Amino acid sequence: MANPYPFTYDRTRPFIEQVGEWVGDVFYEILPEAGFEVRDEQIYMAYQLERAFADKKTIFAEAGVGTGKTLVYLLYSICYARYTGKPAVIACADESLIEQLVKPEGDIAKLARHLGMEIDARLAKSPDHYLCLKKLDQARNHDNDSLPLEVLYETLPDFVYSHAPLQQFHAYGDRKNYKDLNDEQWNQINWDAFQDCFTCDLRHRCGQTLSREYYRKAGDLIICSHDYYMEHIWTYEARKREGQIPLLPEHSAVVFDEGHLLESAAMKALGYKIKHVIFEELISRLLQNDIRETLAVLIDEVIMQSEQMFESIRRQCRAIPGSDRMSIELDAPLLREVHRLRTVIAAIEEQLVFESELYTLDEYQLRIVEERLEMMEVALKLFEDSGALICWATEDMDGLTLNVMPRDVKQVLASMFSQHKPIVFSSATLSVDKSFEYLQAGLGVEDYLSFSVDSPYDYGSQMQVYVPEQLTGDFSEKFEIAMSLIRRTEGRALLLFRTREELELFKEMSSLAPESGSYTFLFEGDQEISHLISAFQGDEHSVLCAVTLWEGLDIPGPSLSNVIVWSLPYPPLDPVFMAKRAETAAPFEDVDLPYMLLRLKQGMGRLIRTSSDQGIVSVLAEEEGQHPVLDYIASVMPKGTELQKLEKLSHK
Repeated sequence: MANPYPFTYDRTRPFIEQVGEWVGDVFYEILPEAGFEVRDEQIYMAYQLERAFADKKTIFAEAGVGTGKTLVYLLYSICYARYTGKPAVIACADESLIEQLVKPEGDIAKLARHLGMEIDARLAKSPDHYLCLKKLDQARNHDNDSLPLEVLYETLPDFVYSHAPLQQFHAYGDRKNYKDLNDEQWNQINWDAFQDCFTCDLRHRCGQTLSREYYRKAGDLIICSHDYYMEHIWTYEARKREGQIPLLPEHSAVVFDEGHLLESAAMKALGYKIKHVIFEELISRLLQNDIRETLAVLIDEVIMQSEQMFESIRRQCRAIPGSDRMSIELDAPLLREVHRLRTVIAAIEEQLVFESELYTLDEYQLRIVEERLEMMEVALKLFEDSGALICWATEDMDGLTLNVMPRDVKQVLASMFSQHKPIVFSSATLSVDKSFEYLQAGLGVEDYLSFSVDSPYDYGSQMQVYVPEQLTGDFSEKFEIAMSLIRRTEGRALLLFRTREELELFKEMSSLAPESGSYTFLFEGDQEISHLISAFQGDEHSVLCAVTLWEGLDIPGPSLSNVIVWSLPYPPLDPVFMAKRAETAAPFEDVDLPYMLLRLKQGMGRLIRTSSDQGIVSVLAEEEGQHPVLDYIASVMPKGTELQKLEKLSHK
C-alpha cells in the first residue's frame, strides 16, 4: 500500500510528533525554496497546533494578518485526516470565504503545487446556496418576468428531467454559477427552510442532494460554513433517530476559520421557522387519507388555532429601525395562544400513533408530518419559559414567519466540545485586550489551549489611519468625504457599511456623482459575492461596497489600497442582540463594545495583506456622547500606526 503521508511514517513513534517535524521542514526548507516568505510567528503557531492535535483539545489560535495561519492548520488537518481515515472539516464564516480558500490561487492549491500533494478537498455548502427545482418551476408557472427563466433552464443538465439512471456526479445549481442574478432574484429560486425536500420527486436529481453525496466521500478536507456545521451538530441525533444520514460524515478534526463569529452562527442554526400557510398545507395532507373523525376534527382545530396565534403575533409585532425583523412583545394573551396550539399539536401526535397502527396512512408521508410537528412542538415549548428564547417575525407575500431560537447555545455546543477531537479556532481577532474571556464565555468552552501572536508586518510604514476632524452625522457630509478618499487613491477602495440601508443610500447617491463615470462601483447584493470580489480584484480602479466583508476578504496588491469604514460596526438592533443586552447590567461594555472592536479590527485588517502592500484606512465615526470614540479606534489599530486627522490627507 502506498504511503498516504507526505513523510516516511515510523509506527514506533507518536504520529503528531512526526507531523510536527515534517511541518518544520516545510516551513524551514520546502516553502522558502519555492519563494515563500516564512515567518517566526508561523513556526510558533505550528508548534502550538501540534499540542492541540496531540492532546485532542480545543485551542484559540489568534494570529495576526500575514502569519500564514491557514497554511499551518491545513497541514495538520490533512495529515490527521489521513492518519484517522476521516476527513477534517474546515468551517469558514460564510460561503464567500469558502470560495477564497479553494480558488485556483488559494492556499490549498498552493500546498498541492509546492508540496507535490494531491489534496482531496470538497465543498459542503449550505442548502440555500443551491437552486431549488420546485421553486424554479413555480416561477415559470407564475410567469415571473423578473427572472431570466429561459436562461436558467438552459443551465440545467439533461438528466434533471430524465428517467435514465445517473452515471456520474454532475455538479450544478450552485449560487456561484448564477453570478449575474442579484440576491433578490436568487432568493426567488433558491432552497429555503420551507421546502419539503422529502416529498420532492426531483430530490435525487437535485444539485444540493448530488453535492451532498459527493462531499461525503472526501478523503482529506470538507469545507463548509459555520452555519452548516452548527446545523449538523444541532440535527445530528434527530437525523439518526429518524433514519436519515447526518449532514456531515464522521470527521477527525474541526477548524473554525474566523472563529470569533461562531456563536452567532450557532444561534442562527439552532433556530426554528414557522409559517401558517406552510403548516396548513402540511397538516392538510392527512385529510387526503382515510383517517378517523377524531383526528380530522383535531386537524381543523389546529389550523384555526394556528391562525389565531399568528393574529396575536401580528398584534404584538413592533418594527425595528434598520432591520427587516420585527420584535414580538410577549404578553399573557399571546402566550396562551401559543400554549393552545402546542396542546392541539400534542393531541394530534398522540392520534397519529393510533393511525399508524391501522396502516391507513402512507408511512413516508406520516413520518414527514410527525417530524415537522415534533419540530413545532419543540419550538413552541420554548415559550413556556419566555426568558429562555429569542423570537422575532418577518413578513413577505405569504404572511408572517415566526422565528424562534434558544437564548443559550452553550448546552448544544457542549456536545461538540466533548467529542475529544482537535478543535481549532483561528482568527486575527479572538481576544479583547489579550483576554479570550468574551469568546470563551459565549461558547461555553471550559478546557482550552490558547496563544496570540502579532502580525509580522511593519504597519507603521505601510498603513495610515485617519478620522475626520468633526462630523455632524449628516450622510451627505460622509459621502463627500468618502468620494474625496476614492479620488485620492483613484478607486482601489473597499467601503464597509454597518447596515444594508447605509449601503443602499450610498448606492443611490453615488449613481448621481461625477465619480460614477470614472470608477466601477460594485455593490454587494447586485451579483454573486465571489464574482464581485473577483471583479474588484481584476479591475484595479474599482470600488467595492459591502456589508458582510469585514472578515476574510483577501485582496493583496494595489487593487485594495483604501479601506473606508462608514461607521463603527456596533451589533445590529435586532432581537438576538437585544436579548444579549438584556442579560447584563452593562450591555454596552459587555456586548456592544467587544463586538464592535473585534469587527473594526477585522475591517482594518482587509488593507495590508502582504509585506509590500501600502494604503490608508479611514474611519468616518462621529463622537457619541460620553464614549471616547477615538480611544476605541486607537485600541484596535495595528502596532506602529498613529491616528491622524483626515484634513492632513489633502496635503500629502
